[in-house]
Amino acid sequence: MKLKKEIIFDVLKIALPAVFEMTLYTMIGVFDTMMVGQYGGDLAVSSVGLSTETIYTFSNILVANGISIGISSLVARKIGEKKDKLAEEYATLGFLFAFIISIFAWFILFFFSTHLFRVIGTQENIITTATPFIKIASIGIFFNMLMNSLNASLRGCGNTKTPLIASIIVTLINLTLDYILIFGNFGVHSFGVTGSGIATCTAQIIGFIFIFFYILKYSKTKVRISYIKKLNITMVKSLLRLSLPASLQEGSLSISRLISNFFIVILGSLAFAANQITTSIESISFMPGWGFAIAATALVGQKFGEKDYEKAKEYAYSSLFLGTFIMLICSAIFLMLPSQLVSLFINSNAHQVINEGTLCVMIASIEQPFIALSMIAGGILKGIGDTKTPFKVSMISSWLIRMPLMFIFIHIMRLSVMYVWIITSIQWIFDGTLIFILFRKKFKKLSEGF
Repeated sequence: MKLKKEIIFDVLKIALPAVFEMTLYTMIGVFDTMMVGQYGGDLAVSSVGLSTETIYTFSNILVANGISIGISSLVARKIGEKKDKLAEEYATLGFLFAFIISIFAWFILFFFSTHLFRVIGTQENIITTATPFIKIASIGIFFNMLMNSLNASLRGCGNTKTPLIASIIVTLINLTLDYILIFGNFGVHSFGVTGSGIATCTAQIIGFIFIFFYILKYSKTKVRISYIKKLNITMVKSLLRLSLPASLQEGSLSISRLISNFFIVILGSLAFAANQITTSIESISFMPGWGFAIAATALVGQKFGEKDYEKAKEYAYSSLFLGTFIMLICSAIFLMLPSQLVSLFINSNAHQVINEGTLCVMIASIEQPFIALSMIAGGILKGIGDTKTPFKVSMISSWLIRMPLMFIFIHIMRLSVMYVWIITSIQWIFDGTLIFILFRKKFKKLSEGF
């Protein structure tokens, strides 16, 4: 399909703010890892890394890639159908569900995370360092999950600029407080790893307040209590019908990744630090995929609601091309500068971590374009209301490919951490290829209406 300038411009207009937003949030995690790594070495990196993986597993499954997907998809389609009131009602119901879910997630993380770490055999020194961090960060993630649901309604309307502004505010506050509280600068007491948790929590609360007041005062799609009072069960079912498969898809990926991290922890703090640093580096390269997936969900969803199927197809293929191209550039960077990237995250005398991390980053370069295909093709399908296909593909790649291989080669055989990244590359090659094939098949079926 020939790419059109106006289509590319529309995609970039929505995708680029989303890419920058996601990049900024990722950079918070990256700089957190860098700072705690410089402060406390592999123990600090492992403690914050394990805590962060646990926290965001809950957030991503339940809200960020769960209920928020349903909100974005339904709001986009109702906006396309010119049914703004229904879009507003879906946004309100989504926020209500996010609030209930966020309370549950905070309770589990605050009171039971330490017990979970012990059950999986985490080293006691990691648990001791991680516990204060995760308790404080669990408060912040409560507000972060609420903000995610509000951002989802804005993205469904095609507004990715306001979430970007919020991410700038959160990033500046978080990194400033990191610098002050982790190291004890400007005469403040040094809190170390706990300081990182305080910084993150404070920034997320302020970010939520900004988005909440923007929604109330300026957004076309507002959160209104009246919709909660007269709860529409049919609309609740529609929201859950889209959100649950999306949540289960993220669950299949995140839980398998979390269990894999539990396997890696058994290899020791050096191996886990190398893995966590590689994960932090790769998380930056994810951002083009996420950004163009968000654009695809919004634009394809709106055109689908308008029944302009030809335009929906053009937006779909343009998003795929642009996102995959950018992630191929990330592959090249991973191959050319692996040791330099790893060295940013830890003291230069941690030679074993740097050597192992360098190999992991080079292997991770293989999976980048396939991650783009998976994310963006999945985002396109979600835009037209199909959240089941991405879920099924993720279940197969995570639980029939990744987990058995991780169990055999990492948990049983205790091989080097670089095998973790060989396994994830195999997973993403399968996942990205299959979902792209299924996406093309789906659009071929719909082509009868083009």
